[in-house]
Amino acid sequence: MGPTPAPTLTLKPGTAWSDAWQRCVALAPEAFAGGDPAAEHRPTTESGRAATEFGPATEYRVRNLWAGTWHTDGDPLPATSPVDGTPIAGPPRLDAPAAHQAVRAALDTHREWRHTPLAERRARVNAALDALTEHRELLALLLVWEIGKPWKLARADVDRAIEGVRWYADHIGPMTEGRTPLHGPVSNIASWNYPMSVLVHAMFIQALAGNAVIAKTPTDGGLACLTLACALGVRAGLPLTLLSGSGGELSEALVRSPHVGCVSFVGGRDAGARVATAVADLGKRHILEQEGLNCWGVWDYTDWEALTPLLRKTFDYAKQRCTAYPRFVVQRSRFADFLNAYLPAVRAVSFGHPLAVADPGDPLPELDFGPLINAGKARELAGLADDAIDRGAIPLHRGTLADGRFLPGQDLSAYLPPTTLLGPPPASPLHHAEPFGPVDTIVLVDTEAELLAAMNASNGALVATLSTDDQHLYDRLAPQIRAFKTGHGRPRSRGDRDELFGGFGASWRGAFVGGDLLVRAVTQGPPDERLPGNFPDYRLQPEAMAA
Repeated sequence: MGPTPAPTLTLKPGTAWSDAWQRCVALAPEAFAGGDPAAEHRPTTESGRAATEFGPATEYRVRNLWAGTWHTDGDPLPATSPVDGTPIAGPPRLDAPAAHQAVRAALDTHREWRHTPLAERRARVNAALDALTEHRELLALLLVWEIGKPWKLARADVDRAIEGVRWYADHIGPMTEGRTPLHGPVSNIASWNYPMSVLVHAMFIQALAGNAVIAKTPTDGGLACLTLACALGVRAGLPLTLLSGSGGELSEALVRSPHVGCVSFVGGRDAGARVATAVADLGKRHILEQEGLNCWGVWDYTDWEALTPLLRKTFDYAKQRCTAYPRFVVQRSRFADFLNAYLPAVRAVSFGHPLAVADPGDPLPELDFGPLINAGKARELAGLADDAIDRGAIPLHRGTLADGRFLPGQDLSAYLPPTTLLGPPPASPLHHAEPFGPVDTIVLVDTEAELLAAMNASNGALVATLSTDDQHLYDRLAPQIRAFKTGHGRPRSRGDRDELFGGFGASWRGAFVGGDLLVRAVTQGPPDERLPGNFPDYRLQPEAMAA
C-alpha cells in the first residue's frame, strides 16, 4: 500500500477575513465602515491586487484617528492578505498638511493630558487593557490575516502587549517620581511585525507616563488590528492619534515637527538612518531600534541534543523579527556535529496557511510560520538565495512549497520554504545583512578571532548567542561580541517588563528601553540627566548609570 494521501484542507469556519471585518464594524463602527463579503470572491490580477482600479479592498474602509475623533480622510490603498491573496483593508493615506494638522491637535491634547493625575491615567489604561482582553481573539485573528502570523503566535503578541502594559500600570508610581511628561507628544513609527507587543505596548506606556501619543500605521500590515486597539483605547479615554501615510509624506510632521517631544522608531537601517539624521539635527529625544545581523556562535561545544529544539524555535514567524537568528558561525572542526543537530531542526519546521484545517471542528494548526509579509519579499529572498548559490554558496537545505499545509488552489506567492546556505559570498547581501525571512546562512571559522569577526559582521546587533562548553571561554569572548544581549547556549529576546533592551553599533540609536528605562526615555528628569543609550556624543550602558 502507498502512503496515505494528505487530507484536503478547508478554511476554519468563522475565521474568514469577512468574519473578522464584520466583527470590527459591529464593535467599533466609528473606526470601521463598509465591507462587502462578496468582494472576497471577485477577480484579482496575477499579483493578487484587485482587478478594478482600487479593488474590493477599498470597500473595507478604515478611518484615521486624530483630534480625538475618527476621520474619513486620506486615499485608501488597495491591499491583499499575504495569507492567500484575499483583499483586505488598505491604509487611508494622509497628505502632509493633514498630518501637520493632526500633530498640532495632538499637542493640544498633550498639554491637557500631562496634567492628568497618575491615578486617573492608570485607571484609564487598565480600562483599555480590560477591553483588549475581552477582544483578544479578534485582535489575534486580524494579525493572522494582515501580517500572516500563525494563530498561536498572534495570540501571544496580543497577550504580551496586555500583560506587559499591565505590569507597568502596577509599577509606574516609583518610575515617575521626580519626573514629568515631555514637552510634546511621542511620535511612533514602527515596522509591521509586532503591532501589539511592540507598538501598542509602547503607546499605552507612553500615555501612562503622561504623554499624548501619535502612531503611524505600518504600510505593510497591521492596519485593522491597530485601529481596533486604538478604538478601544480612545473609548477608555487615552490620548491616541493613529495616522496612515507614506514615510516620505509624513516624516516632516511626525519626525521634524517642533511639537513632537520624542520620536520612537522600529525598522530597517536605511529608514532609521534618515530618522537619525533628522533627530540629531534637531536635538530631539529619540528611540531608534534598527536591524542587525544577530549571530549564533558555536565553539568547543558538545550538547547537540539540547541544541536541535532551540534551532527549530529560531524559525518562529519565519524569522521576521528583530531578534531572529539568521546567521550561525560554527567552528569548522565541529561542523559535522552541528549539521547533525541542525538539519533535523530545519526539516521539522512546519509552515502553511494559518487558518487551514482538515475538519471544521479541528483546532487551528500550530505552525512555525505562515507567509512572509508579502509576495515581493518572498521573491526578493528567493532571488538572493539563488544569487548567493550562483556566486558559490552551498545549499545545505532547500524546502519546497509541497512541504506546506495549504488550501486547494490558494495563492502561494508570499510563501517561502526554509533555506540554508553554507558560506554566503562577500558579494551577496546575505553575507552581511539580516534577511528578515526563513533563510539561514552558516559561516565556518578556525580561530577565535575569526569567530568574533564573523559574529560582528554587521557593526552591531540586538542579540547574540555563543554555545560553548567552556564557561571561561564564554566569559572571555561574550564581552567582545557587539550585541546588547548575549546568551550562553540560549537565544535572547527583547524581553518583557523589567528586562532592558537596546543595541550595539548601528543597530540602535538613542535611549535604551525596558523596565524603568522605557519610562525614563519618554519623561523629563533633572536638567543634567544622561539617559542610558547610544547617542551621537556618548554611549551609556545601563549598568553604568550610577557611575
